[in-house]
Amino acid sequence: MQTPPIDPEVAELAPTDPALTPYDEEHLVTYLRLLDAEAEGADWKEVARIVLHIDPNREPARARNAFESHLARAKWMTERGHSRLLRDGALK
Repeated sequence: MQTPPIDPEVAELAPTDPALTPYDEEHLVTYLRLLDAEAEGADWKEVARIVLHIDPNREPARARNAFESHLARAKWMTERGHSRLLRDGALK
């Protein structure tokens, strides 16, 4: 796996596949930023604007859906998704 981009554009919704996807690999930094923001108690609207590049004032439903799906995927990565990265030696 190549080094993931620092600030990639995001899809409307994060993947829900039961396995790690190329999208997940590309968005590892995004997932970490979302987890950090949640741990710090950041406002989801600010996180959507800064991390996901979606203005929650102009597109509230899209911003909320993207935020929730990407945060859920980030949590999935910490519980299950990371095992493939470790098993395959992708993080080098």
